Amino acid sequence: MEGLAMLRQLIGQLQELVEVYGSHPHYHLQQHHHLHLQPSLQFQLPLLNHHSQQQHQQRQHPRWCPINVDEGSPDDYYSFMMAAGKSGSLKMLEPCKPPPTKRSRKERTRGKSSGTTNTTEPMEQHIWKDFPEDLYEAVIARLPIATFFRFRTVCRKWNSLLDSESFSQHCAEVPQATPWFYTITHENVNSGAMYDPSLKKWHHPTISSLPTKLIVLPVASAGGLVCFLDIGNRNFYVCNPLNQSFKELPARSVRVWSRVAVGMTLNGSSTSEGYKILWVGCDGEYEVYDSVRNSWIRLGIMPSSVKLPLSLNFRSQAVSIDDTLYFMRSDPEGIVSYDMVTGIWKQFIIPTPLHLTDHTLAECGGRIMLVGLLTKNAATCVCIWELQKMTLLWKEVDRMPNIWCLEFYGKHVRMTCLGNKGLLMLSLRSRQMNRLVTYNVSSREWLKVPGCVVPHGRKRQWIACGTAFYPCLTAVA
Repeated sequence: MEGLAMLRQLIGQLQELVEVYGSHPHYHLQQHHHLHLQPSLQFQLPLLNHHSQQQHQQRQHPRWCPINVDEGSPDDYYSFMMAAGKSGSLKMLEPCKPPPTKRSRKERTRGKSSGTTNTTEPMEQHIWKDFPEDLYEAVIARLPIATFFRFRTVCRKWNSLLDSESFSQHCAEVPQATPWFYTITHENVNSGAMYDPSLKKWHHPTISSLPTKLIVLPVASAGGLVCFLDIGNRNFYVCNPLNQSFKELPARSVRVWSRVAVGMTLNGSSTSEGYKILWVGCDGEYEVYDSVRNSWIRLGIMPSSVKLPLSLNFRSQAVSIDDTLYFMRSDPEGIVSYDMVTGIWKQFIIPTPLHLTDHTLAECGGRIMLVGLLTKNAATCVCIWELQKMTLLWKEVDRMPNIWCLEFYGKHVRMTCLGNKGLLMLSLRSRQMNRLVTYNVSSREWLKVPGCVVPHGRKRQWIACGTAFYPCLTAVA
């Protein structure tokens, strides 16, 4: 125990030196290393009371911890002093760093969130109250489309923006967003489901104006509006799924209740200049609806250069490029087109690739594309073709990754194209499988689509049909 007393006395003397020189211990011990205590002096210096010394040292050096010499064993103090001697400088008086303790995940998350919150500065009212009104509209027009479902509830003023002409102009200046998809499910044919590919999220809007006693299907779109046709091919409806703008079109002048193909174009750059809808039957009957006149117009009969009956491929939706609509036909194989401005019909004989099924037209940047299932023996793959304008032949440009196609091997797969405007949504089904995928024609990127599940439900919905549309907040039917 005599050795322990000597160690306590030596440590007390070192702490007294710290008090005398009153700065960083490590620095002064290095600067004054020539000071050596005589042996007789070591025993004459009084040993400071531990508690009073601790309080005094904390006042002088709040960043440093005093050494507690009243606790611990002699072996601990010997090893402590030996380590200090080997280092060449006394490191016993280092910053007080408590031993690290492991925090729970909840505490770490709370710390991160609190740190983020502290960096957020409040908006000063005297600054933001004079923010220009037109800039408010410009900012809101450039927000992600999905925020539309929330920003209208902020205040009445923002809710009324949809009726503002200046806000419509701001929306028209924003480049076209990625198309969304409006679909109908087998389980609930009277309500739609919209898919936002940018957020990979499904929305379930309720269009109260659509008839509930009839099954209406989305058949075409333009400028943010979706055209619906009832399953009996009698009545047409136009609606903006985002702002619920709705219109039931007048009755057609030609009573043709057989199946028809439908296409839709804009008169200008937006719906404010009007839009046109064309329906055409296999027997060559057709009519055009003009929203400006709010009436159907029968412009004449189909020219003799177009072979009748048309044998339209109703699995393929029409493709619109500028003012021209393109429809796929099967006998003879090819495409028929109609110019909505000049009223001219044209026919193009284009043989389809061999072993192709469930094919449909698509477009991207003015190019006409073809997508379909290529089946040979037991192997099935989704392939993409582009129409060569000079030769009027289909050229394969891409196909689904092989690892995805392996899932189709030996299965009887059917495909439905739910959108054909640059971004394609494909529904692939069999008895054992139900898959939704998107294909970006420009980037050639294949992505899987999450399952469509109704709110507060668990059962995955089966997509029956659908169409692509460019979301627009201000489009009016």
